[in-house]
Amino acid sequence: MTIAQSIFPSPYPNDWPAAVQSSNLPFLFPLHDHGNLDSESIRTLFAPSAGAFYVYRPSKRRRALNKAIDTLEASNLPGFEYVIAYIYDKYRRNHSISSISQSGQTLHAFLSFLQALGRGDLAAIQRKDIAAYVEHEQDRGLKINSLRNHLHTVYAFLNYLVNNDVLQAEILLKKIRLKMPEVLPRAIPAEDLQKILQSIRKVRDRALILLLLHTGMRIGELLRLKMTDIIQSERKILLYLGEKNLHGRVVYYSEAAEEALNSWLAVRDATCENLFYGNTGRELSYVTAWMIMKEALQRSGLEYKGYSLHSLRHTFATSMLNAGLRLEVLQQLLGHLNIDITLRYA
Repeated sequence: MTIAQSIFPSPYPNDWPAAVQSSNLPFLFPLHDHGNLDSESIRTLFAPSAGAFYVYRPSKRRRALNKAIDTLEASNLPGFEYVIAYIYDKYRRNHSISSISQSGQTLHAFLSFLQALGRGDLAAIQRKDIAAYVEHEQDRGLKINSLRNHLHTVYAFLNYLVNNDVLQAEILLKKIRLKMPEVLPRAIPAEDLQKILQSIRKVRDRALILLLLHTGMRIGELLRLKMTDIIQSERKILLYLGEKNLHGRVVYYSEAAEEALNSWLAVRDATCENLFYGNTGRELSYVTAWMIMKEALQRSGLEYKGYSLHSLRHTFATSMLNAGLRLEVLQQLLGHLNIDITLRYA
């Protein structure tokens, strides 16, 4: 079974042949005497502009798509072609790398479960099969947040199949819903916060922590920050695309954060595009950022309290409300689409 024979479009590029320059000339590369060629001649010969080779360099999103597709094709699970078409649809609608990868992994596991259940045809899936999948994931010890995300991915896929007349709409009636525990945001007390800040030794690390604490940004938003996104004269940062809601917003930082930022700007590599970068000059990884926080907690003797980078965002929100900031303004600063989420801090 192939995608081309179904109602779904092929996920693979179809413009490769047109981009390859062909020639009837022999390949003049003296393999027996390659020692006489200098490095510049080799670079010229193998440059894409020379027409010798067509170099296809897919984007990160494209590589994520290709990886998901290859895994699904190799599995040969019943209905894998529908999942490929669905993931490609997400790719065309400009979904993020994590969204494409997560959907591929979750739906691969879902198809594996259906196969073990004896469901060889997606058209025969029933509500009880989805309930059995939820129970199976719970038995594996999956946390409620992860299970809720998996279930959301499965229903989004089923909705796609309904819209393409593969499944009946009845499968979407009376959806299975998981009740989330009411966990209030946890702010860091002032005395603990003071210990954490005093334990930070590096200029870069202090700037990273204080910007999170005094802007309410998500860690992913801060790590993607470019130097061009900062307006220093106004102590303002432009977030063109929110990490979760895909909406841009503006955040502001305090004098304390400004002092830490200026100290970092004075010593950082001015040729790097990102505000915070790793050893390779590329965007600083989340693991590195988390290690900065973890080491600060260990040095201050607070590692047992369960604080995280996201706790800095909670601390910002709580302190802003305590200072009298209106809830609607805080909603905009945090980038919440639904004010009910912001109400949790009140």
